[in-house]
Amino acid sequence: LLPTLEVKARSNDMKLLTTGMVAIAVLLTTNPTTAIGQPMPHQGGRMNGGMMGMMKSGTQTDRAFIERMIPHHDGAIKMADIILKRSKRPELRQLALAIKQDQSREISQMKAWYQKWYQTSVPSTPTAGGMGMMGGGGMGKMGGGGMGKMMAAQVQQLETATDSDRVFLEEMIPHHKMALMMTAHVVDSARPELRTLAKNIMQTQTAEIEKMRQLSKTLDR
Repeated sequence: LLPTLEVKARSNDMKLLTTGMVAIAVLLTTNPTTAIGQPMPHQGGRMNGGMMGMMKSGTQTDRAFIERMIPHHDGAIKMADIILKRSKRPELRQLALAIKQDQSREISQMKAWYQKWYQTSVPSTPTAGGMGMMGGGGMGKMGGGGMGKMMAAQVQQLETATDSDRVFLEEMIPHHKMALMMTAHVVDSARPELRTLAKNIMQTQTAEIEKMRQLSKTLDR
């Protein structure tokens, strides 16, 4: 019975990994423009040039993922806060609230796991190697505080925007895509907690990307 259950568990893990990679492949092969028709920030040669390099395996990958996903989530939360203050569109405010709540909860989970697994707090600047999956410019410089700087630039752009609703969607769609690409590296983690988190991020943010694409079509109405 136990061998049978183990085989089934492995089968489910492979299905999740396959589903995640297929979703990412679809995102990467679509025209790199937002639903509004503008070039996506952080895409093109800067983001896709060395995209498919691999992170180091095992616990180093898990550690690198957490160190970089937390500031990535934090950037999304800050952008959501701006929309919650400024937007007059109920559907956009509802989306921003969901992003803030989900990603705040996930940050708390990742911080707790990091403390438990590595007996220290998450550093403000990533120390773990292994996130060189985005070689070249842009995301290839996620280490050494690069992720935090990138998120700060996105937040500043939204803060100074005259049409914050439009800029939010233009920024958040590729922001979510970036999260999916990062998450693909831990969908087969040896830690069940991270596998569950990866599944939730894949499902939630894929659905939110589609929601944002639909919302972007209503901006000029």
